[in-house]
Amino acid sequence: MGIALSSALRLERIPVMLALCACTALSACGMGETPRPSADVGSSTVADYASQSPQIAADPLVVAEPAPSVVDDAGQSSETAQIADIPQAEQPAEPETPSLARAEEEEAQTYQSSPDEYGFPASVPDPVARGQAAYALSGSEAACRTQLKRLGVVFTEGEPINDGGVCRIDHPLKVSGFASGNIKLKPAATLNCQMTLAFARWVKSDLTPSTRLRYLSGINTIHQASSYSCRTMSNQRGRAMSEHSRGNALDISRITLNNGKAIKVQKPGLFSFRQRGLLNSVRSDACDYFTTVLGPGYDRFHGDHFHFDLMQRRNGRRACR
Repeated sequence: MGIALSSALRLERIPVMLALCACTALSACGMGETPRPSADVGSSTVADYASQSPQIAADPLVVAEPAPSVVDDAGQSSETAQIADIPQAEQPAEPETPSLARAEEEEAQTYQSSPDEYGFPASVPDPVARGQAAYALSGSEAACRTQLKRLGVVFTEGEPINDGGVCRIDHPLKVSGFASGNIKLKPAATLNCQMTLAFARWVKSDLTPSTRLRYLSGINTIHQASSYSCRTMSNQRGRAMSEHSRGNALDISRITLNNGKAIKVQKPGLFSFRQRGLLNSVRSDACDYFTTVLGPGYDRFHGDHFHFDLMQRRNGRRACR
């Protein structure tokens, strides 16, 4: 009987012991309630955190966590911690992006022409202006300038000339040389493109070979007496307007050779055989390039120069006198 009661009491203690073991295990795992020290969250600063954690304060790459916020009765939170400036690692500098002004300046330099690049209108940096400049010239004017470039004519574009009536040149050229500058034209002549082209062809194909044949020397300078001029023929009142008023004529008074010889356009002396031969050759051969060639012996107004022009006559007649 006593043994039976003792066994029964032991069986009743087993659940109690199991419960105690379970509580002990839960407490050891940290799931039980443990007392926490109270902290004043409203007055904490980054300096407090730095003092509590020296490693965070010493390491500049570790960013301190923001201080907790206090929630008021209305449900709004307000920051109570003041974040101190924490040094950060320097960021790599971004590549410099060229500004619009710099880009325009570079483009302007790209389109600039050197003094040797004669033969075409000066480049314009603005794309719209470039288009306007290109369409300003007709097809014949552009083709004429291309031929001048191939012949080595030295010229620059001039501003449109309009002095009233027929005295105008829409696209004038300031011509200063031929043969890529080896032959100079002084002073520079203001002409239209077609007259410039005809004169350049004559200088290359006839005048230069003639001087080499007779004087064994090339041409250094061609001296002109008149190019564009708003006036009548021979400056005589009541006469028709001259081709000079259209930039369609050029007067030549003297030619200087590379050997220093100066050939004046005037009636040669009795024994000036080479000069006479050259002037006669100029008078006859130039009519293949010009519609009008007038020189010494024609009248008193042309006694000291050759007059060349491209006058258009109704019957297509040429005047070579």
